Amino acid sequence: MCRVFVFTYSADYRHSYIVTAVEVLTRLGERTGLFEVYATEELEEFRRDRLRNFNALLFLTSGEVPFTEEQKELLIEFVESGGGFIGVHNATASLYSFTRYGEMLGAFFHSHPWIQEAVFIVEDRDHTSTRHLHERIRVFDEIYVFRNWVGRSRAKVLISLDTSSVDMSKAPKEVSEFPIAWCHSYGKGRVFYTAFGHPTYRWREEWFQKHLLGGIAWVLGIEEALT
Repeated sequence: MCRVFVFTYSADYRHSYIVTAVEVLTRLGERTGLFEVYATEELEEFRRDRLRNFNALLFLTSGEVPFTEEQKELLIEFVESGGGFIGVHNATASLYSFTRYGEMLGAFFHSHPWIQEAVFIVEDRDHTSTRHLHERIRVFDEIYVFRNWVGRSRAKVLISLDTSSVDMSKAPKEVSEFPIAWCHSYGKGRVFYTAFGHPTYRWREEWFQKHLLGGIAWVLGIEEALT
């Protein structure tokens, strides 16, 4: 069975969904029999002898996590050498000063101009994280926009914002693309990110659980287990 290291350290705003997220992720792993979850917010657990026992990292972090330089290098090395990485919502609002983290994840958080119901375009309906969704979905969330976005040449956009469903006068003028979920390879590893997940109740919704489960399975390279 695969093992997923869920890291919940909050150096900035601590999202109320975290306790529920850990519970839901644990149950998803147990119910499917595909992975086991180990969750912690202890910095000292993020070390080589611990991570070698895991197949993927899942970050629910915020702010400038006070990693040592060794821990930062370990994070990138983990993914480059074949480990998986899953980022949810505020994972992009972490480690701003660590450029390689943003490159690995695909972007850094810029702002959330809208907290509302909006329409989102499912651009890839064949991916394990999105194949259960319609071409367009209507979701209430804290809608992130990003900076340092690696672009579509590097990342496959799975879901994007339908900009006609929001007031674009609130959007930062320097932001021209509005991805919401994406995936890509990084070295020998795989990376999946979704910006959904701010409301605690979202983690109880079946569509979102399937979205996460599909992303985790893809990162772990066990997509066929969901067919």
